[in-house]
Amino acid sequence: MPAQAFTDRLNEQIGHEFAASQQYLAIASYYDDETLPRLAAFFYAQALEERNHALMMVQYLLDADAQAPIPGVAAPRNGFGDVVEPVALALDQERRVSEQINALAAIAREEGDYTSEQFMQWFIKEQVEEVASMSDLLKVVERARENPLLAEEYLARESPASEGADPTAPPVAGGAL
Repeated sequence: MPAQAFTDRLNEQIGHEFAASQQYLAIASYYDDETLPRLAAFFYAQALEERNHALMMVQYLLDADAQAPIPGVAAPRNGFGDVVEPVALALDQERRVSEQINALAAIAREEGDYTSEQFMQWFIKEQVEEVASMSDLLKVVERARENPLLAEEYLARESPASEGADPTAPPVAGGAL
């Protein structure tokens, strides 16, 4: 069974991941309302990814015979002044999650919980990718502030088609929902 300090913090992280998913849904809805379908689709996909991160954590706890209570989350921010604000918020969120993930790995190491530390390695790698992706998108939307269709063109050109599942990713609770 994982160290109790790790389990407690991972349960908190599950809430952070669900909150991130809700925030990305709010951002996607904002872009949908602005008739920016590629930005909306990008954030709908991000919302699903964050939800799945939470469910990976749930599955880990269940597999480790630990409790995984599902927390409630605060309402996300829904209003934005321009097309740049949502991406800036998303980048701040990804940076904060990176700090949280690194802290979880540190707790596991401090507690001698090497299984949990190994579990966190995938999330550390994932956060490097998430911060880089969001940082690039922020640069694009900042340049395209006056003409957000340029950001739409960027996403159409640079976003890979369905990449498929990462075979190294932890399993998601409930399977491929």
